[in-house]
Amino acid sequence: MNDNVRYWIATAPVGAASVLAEELAQFGAHDIRERSHDVKFQGTLEVGYRVCLWSRTATRVLLSLGSIDAGSSKSIYEAVRRIDWREHLGPGATLACDCSGGNASIRHTIYGSQLLKDAVCDSLRDVTGERPNIAPERPDVLLHLHVEGPTALVSVDFSGESLHRRGYRTEGGRAPLKENVAAAVLLRAGWPSLCEQGGLLVDPMCGSGTFLTEGALIAADAAPALDRGYFGFTGWRGHDAELWERLRTEARARRAARTARRCILGSDLDADAVRMAIAHGEQAGVADWLHVEKRSLGDLVRPRSDSGLIVANPPYGERIGAESGLPALYSELGGMLRDRFQGWQAAILTGNPPLARNLGIYAKRTHRFFNGTIECRLLRFDLNEASEQRPAEVVRADWSSRPGAQMFANRLRKNLQRLDPWAERAGIDCFRVYDADMPEYAFAIDLYGRAARHVYVQEYAPPKSVDQESARERRREVLAVLPEALAVPVSHVHSRVRKPQKGSEQYEKRDTRAERHAVQEGGLKFWVNFRDYLDTGLFLDHRIVRGKLREWAKGADFLNLFCYTGSATVYAAAGEARSTASVDLSNTYLDWARENLLLNGFGDPSFDGTGHELYRADCLQWLEEQEARGPRFDLIFVDPPTFSNSKRMEGVLDVQRDHVGMIRRSMKLLRPAGRLVFSTNYTRFKLDAAALADLSIEDISAQTIPRDFERHARIHRCFVVRFK
Repeated sequence: MNDNVRYWIATAPVGAASVLAEELAQFGAHDIRERSHDVKFQGTLEVGYRVCLWSRTATRVLLSLGSIDAGSSKSIYEAVRRIDWREHLGPGATLACDCSGGNASIRHTIYGSQLLKDAVCDSLRDVTGERPNIAPERPDVLLHLHVEGPTALVSVDFSGESLHRRGYRTEGGRAPLKENVAAAVLLRAGWPSLCEQGGLLVDPMCGSGTFLTEGALIAADAAPALDRGYFGFTGWRGHDAELWERLRTEARARRAARTARRCILGSDLDADAVRMAIAHGEQAGVADWLHVEKRSLGDLVRPRSDSGLIVANPPYGERIGAESGLPALYSELGGMLRDRFQGWQAAILTGNPPLARNLGIYAKRTHRFFNGTIECRLLRFDLNEASEQRPAEVVRADWSSRPGAQMFANRLRKNLQRLDPWAERAGIDCFRVYDADMPEYAFAIDLYGRAARHVYVQEYAPPKSVDQESARERRREVLAVLPEALAVPVSHVHSRVRKPQKGSEQYEKRDTRAERHAVQEGGLKFWVNFRDYLDTGLFLDHRIVRGKLREWAKGADFLNLFCYTGSATVYAAAGEARSTASVDLSNTYLDWARENLLLNGFGDPSFDGTGHELYRADCLQWLEEQEARGPRFDLIFVDPPTFSNSKRMEGVLDVQRDHVGMIRRSMKLLRPAGRLVFSTNYTRFKLDAAALADLSIEDISAQTIPRDFERHARIHRCFVVRFK
């Protein structure tokens, strides 16, 4: 069975697929066909195992179970049900499902995942009488559905988790280089061959040491996934444990056969970065191959070697205000390469190609790579006199003086002049000052506070049809003019790229700084965080909704479902609610809600007697559990996410599909004279009035759109529901 040829797909960062294809050929794969972001190939089970164990550039490895008709949800469901899942899941095996891509029938990947899960579970229930248990984290079998046009591919995800997570990184910098991107750069730059010839690898701007550690793993002939604790195939029914262990034993022997030599040299001016680089090398088991020290670029001394590779991922101005000093930095880097490393090769990965002109060296080859969502260029150099291109002066990009930047700055100033006096008269400290007023500058810009004002910039991710380089240039223009146009220090400007989120991504940290600031709204205080999460913790478009809840809360028992950071609960408490209950699935947000209540002097909900309770639960499940207690709330606020999957339930919440049931269940907890406020940010939402005809429903959306959000009047929909 294990000699059977199978069909596989290995995904990779955009730009790395050609490198991955070369790896696959070395592992024994054949019929290799690469695309921009993945490689299709054929091979035995052993080949698939080798890719999981040895590939330095793959992100995921998928065993194809076949292509199916994706013309409709029904056709997908029926095709998946026809697969004999007993070949893949044994009795008691746990299951998780994932989805990517989409078409007119599968517009959301969460829905696609749910459809796949339902079809598999229903199929197994029909033939075995039992449904598999769902385990979102590290299941025995992880299935994947990729929808692309009229067809979809069903597969078993052998990697289980992204293969770029080697396990050695205990911490990273602000925007760490992904491990498989770093490995792809080193492979493309020829490091394996140079290493075999006795050459050295030098990274003079090593940061947390990703190039160093990946270079050492290559030098040590170490399989990058040898020490990995979890794969997606170990619980798969077709798994050959004996074959897998033989390949692991072979990998351990190859690693033991190499004698370490300190051929990987790194330095950085930041002592914390040096500490991280050393720790990561130790965690990966390659510390004997590395030497890392604190040293400035100007103090770098060429090692005693005639050949080697110098590699660097210099900063490229993603942080606001950081770009002004970068031309000089690139010029210094280029001068150091020209003057001290003649005869060597160099590979520079940059997310800001225009800055590379300041290196003063002709690149022999240029490659396009993506590090996450950031499009980069890999520039490869032969360091010799023929490659020198000494610039007469540093090339400086003054983004703020461009015509587009000036037009944007003028619009921003006009908006501020119009909105700031209004906000001050209304006692509003946090408001939106720009919301894609100029379509080519697709940003939402919010101001927080007055005495020490902060600016929160959200860039709407450009569609694939928009030229990515043009989008980056507009971003640089915006960031260049923001501080002056809004009269704020550079350190008070924070930016995010806004894009659709999958699963629990909305709860994941985007940074690790734990920075928070207290702002005021409606005479109340709230903690906001500009760095660590996708959202700040305070939805400004709900300002009027919160005010109405305070107005209606006096003497009421208040329930806040999907409570997020509890801002509505704080408003209700300020409106003299008799009691409040707040429910959310996220411990992070419940802790935030607790801190917001404490910030306003309403007592710690952790202790009895405060009248404020916090519940960590799936809201739909919590409603079912509370039905037996009967009506006990006078005011209920329901503000669900558009889509959400719950780790405590097998289902997926879809606000359009589920709002009727959600409202019905909530009304069972509402007293006869009570009021339910239902709100959603789903712009295409349509309330099913016919299904709720026995209730009194008032659409108050227009009344609750603040002046600073009038450009997008459908940013939320809001309804008051009462018993007739």
